Order: sequence, then C-alpha cells, then structure tokens
Amino acid sequence: MIFPDTDTTATTLGALDREGITISAETFETIGRILKNLKGFNLDIYKDKCIKRRIAIRIRATHCATAEEYCDLLLHRQDELDRLLKVLTIHVSQFFRNPPTFEKLKREIIPALFSLCRQEGRAELKCWSVGCAGGEEPYSLALLFKETFSKEMEHTRVSILASDVDSIVLDHARRGEYPEERLLEVPAETRKRWFTEEAGKYSLHPEIKTMVEFRRGDLFETTTFSESDLILCRNVLIYFERQQQEIIVNSFADVLRPGGILVLGKSETLVGECRRRFRTICPVERIYKVA
Repeated sequence: MIFPDTDTTATTLGALDREGITISAETFETIGRILKNLKGFNLDIYKDKCIKRRIAIRIRATHCATAEEYCDLLLHRQDELDRLLKVLTIHVSQFFRNPPTFEKLKREIIPALFSLCRQEGRAELKCWSVGCAGGEEPYSLALLFKETFSKEMEHTRVSILASDVDSIVLDHARRGEYPEERLLEVPAETRKRWFTEEAGKYSLHPEIKTMVEFRRGDLFETTTFSESDLILCRNVLIYFERQQQEIIVNSFADVLRPGGILVLGKSETLVGECRRRFRTICPVERIYKVA
C-alpha cells in the first residue's frame, strides 16, 4: 500500500514539491522502471501525489542534488532501493483496528458465512486480508475465529490468506512480534492468553500464527487471486485512481463465492459499474455482499 500524502500544491510531475525537489516526468518514469524491474513494484497504478513527496524525502535523505542523481544511486545501491520501497509502502497498523467493524463481523457476518458453508455442504471458509502490512488485521481475524467460533471450526475449516506487496514486511508479519501500542484494542484476557511479553515486545502464540498464510501479491496480478468467502480490503483503494479501483473491486467480485462479503475502509466506497455487482450490508462499516 502507498503512503498517503496531504500535499495538494503539486499535482503534476514536473512541479516543485514541498521538499524543494523537482521530479520531471522522464525521471519519475525512470524511477518507476527501476522499481518494476528490480523489485517487481508497479508504480504506475498509484496516484502521483501520494508518492512524489515520499520519493523527494529519500532524495533529500541521501543528499542527492537532483532527482536524476538519485536515479543513478538507485541503480547502484540495493540498500537504498529497499529504503525507498519501505517509504512507499504502509507498514503501520493495529490489532482490531476500527473495533465496530470486527464487532459486526463477529455478530452477523461470520455466523452467516458459516451458515452458508453448512447449507452448501462446504468444509472450508476462506478469508483474504488484502494489504495486510505487519499482519495485525489477519491475526485479528484469526483471534476472532479462535475465541468466538471454535465450535463452528470443528466442522468447517477456516483458512486465512494475507497478502501485501512488500516481502520484507511480510517476513516481519510471519514472526508475529509487536510493540505494545499495536495491541491497544486487544482485550486484556485475549492479550494474556495469546501473547507473550518479553523486553517490550509481544509475541503471538504459534497456534494463532499457523492460522494465517502470508503471500506477496500485487492487486493487478488478478490470476493470483484466491477464491474467497470474505475479503478485507481496508484503506487500500484510496491510494488508487478511480479506474484502478474499479478494476480491483471487479476482480474481488470475480473471486468471491455467491453470498461472499467485501469489507472496505471507513473512507472508501464502491465506485462506477462495480457497484452493480454488490449490495450494501452495512453502509457505516462499508460491508458489501456480492450480488
């Protein structure tokens, strides 16, 4: 996921941004090619204004005089390429972020999905956390299933796939180690039962970690999308242009099983023709059912 940027004073590639760095269209395209060829990261699909300032920050941090000089640095320094990718992606999240959303999942959505599995004679309920960052969201989902639906899971297996574009942050997610501030919304009993504290770090119990499969994935590599009953894609679409949002959501509709659920972020909504493929379940929590 791309970092948000509130700067609206520079909306064209050749404009001077707040960091005092001019990034020409040609140079911006070159940086994009470098990221694509060496890291498999497609810069073209994101909003320019969300990334130009972040690139400028790295140019200043490396004391490059120009954006062109920074391009040359990227080609010769693997460590700087990794730093730029880290700046361009969001890695900060929190367990049970937006608690009302998880409460809605707990009380209405997940029970309905288990019921649907039973009606159709299916032995597996498939979930997908998109743009999972450090793993807080899919692990929150795993904790929710473990603590609330253990009886249902005796008859219906639950699989949780978590994807992100950054392989480095996925490695961190697999370790399942977090500072205390990421656990502020975790109930005390849940924290005591499933986390071990040592030297200021909280390690998640292996039983929960094994419930989640982490996989690197780009939202425009649609052939890699997995059939799902529940997709959580929260605070991801806002970093894409409208046309790209429609492509992504239509792809979600393609892989969601009949009756499947899509959960977006509080500041996101369905746009364009893809709205016809869903009906709204909860407008407040941005929860939709595939039509």
